Amino acid sequence: MSPVFPMLTVLTMFYYICLRRRARTATRGEMMNSHRTIESNSRTSPLNAEVVQYAKEVVDFSSHYGNENSMSYTMWNLAGVPNVFPSSGDFTQTAVFRTYGTWWDQCPSASLPFRRTPPNFQSQDYVELTFEQQVYPTAVHVLETYHPGAVIRILACSANPYSPNPPAEVRWEILWSERPTKVNASQARQFKPCIKQINFPTNLIRLEVNSSLLDYYTELDAVVLHGVKDKPVLSHKTSLIDMNDIEDDAYEEKDGCRMDSLNKKFSSAVLGEGPNNGYFDKLPYELIQLILNHLTLPDLCRLAQTCKLLSQHCCDPLQYIHLNLQPYWAKLDDTSLEFLQSRCTLVQWLNLSWTGNRGFISVAGFSRFLKVCGSELVRLELSCSHFLNETCLEVISEMCPNLQALNLSSCDKLPPQAFNHIAKLCSLKRLVLYRTKVEFACLSITCKRLELFDFQIEDYDVIASMIGAKCKKLRTLDLWRCKNITENGIAELASGCPLLEELDLGWCPTLQSSTGCFTRLARQLPNLQKLFLTANRSVCDTDIDELACNCTRLQQLDILGTRMVSPASLRKLLESCKDLSLLDVSFCSQIDNRAVLELNASFPKVFIKKSFTQ
Repeated sequence: MSPVFPMLTVLTMFYYICLRRRARTATRGEMMNSHRTIESNSRTSPLNAEVVQYAKEVVDFSSHYGNENSMSYTMWNLAGVPNVFPSSGDFTQTAVFRTYGTWWDQCPSASLPFRRTPPNFQSQDYVELTFEQQVYPTAVHVLETYHPGAVIRILACSANPYSPNPPAEVRWEILWSERPTKVNASQARQFKPCIKQINFPTNLIRLEVNSSLLDYYTELDAVVLHGVKDKPVLSHKTSLIDMNDIEDDAYEEKDGCRMDSLNKKFSSAVLGEGPNNGYFDKLPYELIQLILNHLTLPDLCRLAQTCKLLSQHCCDPLQYIHLNLQPYWAKLDDTSLEFLQSRCTLVQWLNLSWTGNRGFISVAGFSRFLKVCGSELVRLELSCSHFLNETCLEVISEMCPNLQALNLSSCDKLPPQAFNHIAKLCSLKRLVLYRTKVEFACLSITCKRLELFDFQIEDYDVIASMIGAKCKKLRTLDLWRCKNITENGIAELASGCPLLEELDLGWCPTLQSSTGCFTRLARQLPNLQKLFLTANRSVCDTDIDELACNCTRLQQLDILGTRMVSPASLRKLLESCKDLSLLDVSFCSQIDNRAVLELNASFPKVFIKKSFTQ
């Protein structure tokens, strides 16, 4: 036999094995990206008719542009049939997230990113929707009415939110995923990504978005779930395999977002002595540590199972100074925290945002983890962590004496009295209470050394007076959509907090330029770098002139919606504020396209945002 034939036989067997592994992975629900060469299609019998349904309810979300007591620009607009589609433009009946672009990451108060965040996790916001019937999804359509392109991930959950009996296991599966891309058109579209087949029915869909590449807020109108009641029979179309696509990670992720797949990576295997590690043993300890800093958390845990030398390095608490668990929200549970506990005794930054919901993390599991790992914590991110209760905040206050930054945004299930425990955090400098039920009695204790404040409460003049009296070193204050703050509250803030660098007064309808409140701000707060006066139609040339004269460090200014600012006043501001990078004059009636083009030509370094209602 010619020597060629054994080689051909080996290649043929390898090719066959690849096809079998790829087919098996596809049937178990591996995400099929655009470069995948094996696709799974469903063939349904005529009796298994497709069910088409709009979302019944919005059950959870991370943020929205609107007010909690309103329907304008809120996530709740995603429930039911379309309100706007196929029309294009800015409509209050749509769902709009809180931010867009990169401006929020460039302001002085922006939080530094966590190390070891996997590059494939790009999600910034999410919304979860329930549907009437559980189906095997065949398509998910998102109706986008303004600046589309923010949706980057669609997931399905095995749990039925309407079932009286909670399931023994909750599994999330990625139906479709893509990196953020730029969509040049701002017109409405029906987004119809090609989703993969899953082996369980669902009536709980989650959209995750990234708006960093958008020129303006994305607006969503409705979500349509297509599916069949009976499990479809899958067939496979096979084409040439891209050899670059054959990698171990593809097979390891075939279990989707199940808990055990992550816990197996976190668990410590029993390692034998093994062979000599060669020259690797001669590398300095610090150099190996530096190399391992570039690995993601699952990779670090997998590497720990290879040999004793690497296990020692991978389990070193110095590798876990920054621990970002948000990318693994769908897999993280009490067992995962238990596995990580011994490695995280020196953790300083901990991100548990989005994690623990639907019983994944218990109060007892969280408490055990913090009792071991909380002593060195200086930053704790807990956004949208709905497992939190008063006991959890009590544990934080007792176990984290060095905590300086605490994010509880969208933890809307925390009772008001739970926030009293924050008063014990004497080192606290940054507190985010966006979309929480915090009350005045709590705030009167906790705002002595605050640098960022983002909350929703009733009597804002009293709060402003209290902050002005007690927070002399306050640098950032977010009063977005304060319904009743007046010029009196602004006066207390301006006189009591002279170090303010950022102030958000967007959608504060009771503030009027005629009272002199904006002039007072400009004259008494010379350190202002960011000022948002969004949707205040009374802002006028006098206010802009005062900013130009007194706030020369200004970097971001939002005067969206004003009717009383002229191009000449803006030119004076741009000439005075050399560091200005963002100027939002959207829907400003005196600022037309010609004026924007002229200002852009004179000040090319400034992004001047101008949007019109379609």
